[in-house]
Amino acid sequence: MTAERARLIIDVPAWVGEAAVAGRAFRDDQDKMALVIRLAGENVARGAGGPFGAAVFEIGSGKVVAAGVNRVVEASNCVLHAEMVALMFAQQRVGSFTLRSPGRPAHELVTSCEPCAMCLGATLWSGVTRLVIGAERDDAMAVGFEEGPVFSESYAYIAARGVETVRGVRREEAAALLRAYRDAGGIVYNPDARLPPRAR
Repeated sequence: MTAERARLIIDVPAWVGEAAVAGRAFRDDQDKMALVIRLAGENVARGAGGPFGAAVFEIGSGKVVAAGVNRVVEASNCVLHAEMVALMFAQQRVGSFTLRSPGRPAHELVTSCEPCAMCLGATLWSGVTRLVIGAERDDAMAVGFEEGPVFSESYAYIAARGVETVRGVRREEAAALLRAYRDAGGIVYNPDARLPPRAR
C-alpha cells in the first residue's frame, strides 16, 4: 500500500485577476493602494474573505505582478492572508523563490493594512525591496484583529536588509473598510478566537 500524495490548492477568485490584470501599470502609491483597497472591499462584498487586499508590483514600471485577498476563512487556512497570497503568486509568476533576483526588476508589496507578524516576516523573505501600507496596526487591532509580535525594531530590522517602508497611504479609507467589516458582523479569526476568556 502506498501513501497518497498530499496536495494543497491555493487560489483566488477570478474577479481578483480581472481587477488586477498582470502587467497592467499603475502610476503611483495612491493608485496602487486604491487597487488593493478595492480588492479588499470586493472580497468582503462577495463574502469571499476578510477585509484585506495586497498586490506585488514591479518598481519603476508600476506593473502588477500578482494580487491577493484574504482567504483564511474560505480556505480554512490560517496563513492565507492577502500579503501571503500575493507574494506566493508573484513568486510563481516570476519563477523564483525570491523577488530580488539578479537581472530582474525590483518589486514592492502594497497592502491595505499593516502586515501581521507572519506577513512581515514573509515580506523580508520574499525579496521585495519596498513595503507600502494603508491602514495601521492600531486600526486592525481596534476592530479586534490580533497582529502578533511586530515592533518598531522589526521595521528597523527589515530596513537594514534593504526593505523601505512607506506608511499611511489612503489610511483612513483602508481603516474605514476594517470598521465596516466589524460593524457588519464579519468574522474576526484570531488564533485564540475559540479559547475561553481566561486562557487568552
